[in-house]
Amino acid sequence: MGVFSALTTAVSGIQAQSYALENISGNIANSRTAGFKRVDTTFSDLVPDSALNRQISGSVAAYSQATNSIQGDLTATRIDTNAAINGDGFFVVDQRLNGVGTNTQFSNSNIYTRRGDFDFDANGYLVNGAGYYLKGLKIDTVTGSLIGTQPEVLRITKEQFPAKATTSIEYRANIPAFPGTNNANVATPGSELLSPTGFTSNPLSTTEGGTGVVIGSEITSFLNQSIPGGSVTVYDSLGKATSVELRWAKTANAAAGPPATVDTWNLFVAQDTSATGAAVAYRNVNTSITFGSTGQLTAPATGNIALPTLTIAGTTISGIQVTAGGNGLTQNGDVSGQIDARSIRQDGYTAGTLDRTSVSADGQVIGTFSNGQVVALAQLSVARFNADNALKRLDGGAFEETIESGPPIIGLGTSQLIGGNIEQSNTDIADEFSKMIVTQQAYSANTKVITTAQEMLQDVFSIIR
Repeated sequence: MGVFSALTTAVSGIQAQSYALENISGNIANSRTAGFKRVDTTFSDLVPDSALNRQISGSVAAYSQATNSIQGDLTATRIDTNAAINGDGFFVVDQRLNGVGTNTQFSNSNIYTRRGDFDFDANGYLVNGAGYYLKGLKIDTVTGSLIGTQPEVLRITKEQFPAKATTSIEYRANIPAFPGTNNANVATPGSELLSPTGFTSNPLSTTEGGTGVVIGSEITSFLNQSIPGGSVTVYDSLGKATSVELRWAKTANAAAGPPATVDTWNLFVAQDTSATGAAVAYRNVNTSITFGSTGQLTAPATGNIALPTLTIAGTTISGIQVTAGGNGLTQNGDVSGQIDARSIRQDGYTAGTLDRTSVSADGQVIGTFSNGQVVALAQLSVARFNADNALKRLDGGAFEETIESGPPIIGLGTSQLIGGNIEQSNTDIADEFSKMIVTQQAYSANTKVITTAQEMLQDVFSIIR
């Protein structure tokens, strides 16, 4: 039976090499397919049971060997919604069943892929080139916390990002010890101070016995005795913008002696710079701001100054605090005599629409809005497996969980996402060509065995004749 066994063994060899060639062909065909994982071929000998000194080499069977854990090269695409996983893991995706827009129905099953060429479709879903829909968890744009615990298909629409009223103005500045007002004269002590003399309405703060307002008819006198402190755009609850202009006036100089014991300043906010007559032009914040001998702020101790409620150009602002902190405001010598405003920033903004999205290294979908706000919109779900190569292959570079692969472990772990990139196929064409040559030689050798066995059988038949 040796010749007949040789025939069947050679046939198994031909079948095994054909199987290997089929895998090589698929690998080469998908050498440019994003996220593709090549399939290698392994061979196993099949040995019939026989006595120790009668064992034969046996036939062969071919099996697939997955390379899901071998990463392909990452290529930049400049498409913000594309993402590549650098390290372990798979994107969690789903398949569309039917419907369109908000009525789209999905299979509600978790499928896994390394193909990260995601882009928005007309309905705001992130879909890759193979038609799989990206899943993740939505993020509350107000609190920044995740919504839900189970991944769902992500839909990001261009809804308006609501406006936020300004509540705080961060102010960092140095106030000159000797303000360079229009009336200031180094040779005349007190000329740098805001003096209520000559004002019909005393502009000093109410804590210093004044009315706390500058009226329209006295704007020129006030401007000559104060210095500009900068301006900032603030927003009301509807996102309407208005400009807040600050001016500073020194009201007491400790160097002049009693009754002044500290340098005292008043802060004013412009309400209507075109006011006339008795209409209010500037309003005092009615807080005495004092500095010690070293130029450090002594009052208010917290460094916070509440602005009064104002109506500026038809927009009412209220509840705003100027926050300077412990060292934000100083009074040091300055030859210019003007305020050096190092930082004037506020926390409000107008309503905005989504301009662009991108993917961060930790897997967040980041939205950039037309009002300048940058907010996390969603957290992509990335799954890792204890046995990546035991996943079952599906069309489109996708995989599904098996008993052998174990359940998914959701989370990036030590991996990271690279936005604007996609992972290429891990096929090496040069290596596949080398394997193809070896496969061809093995296939030809097996056919030669069949030819030789046939010739030997013909010799047997010739004996009978």
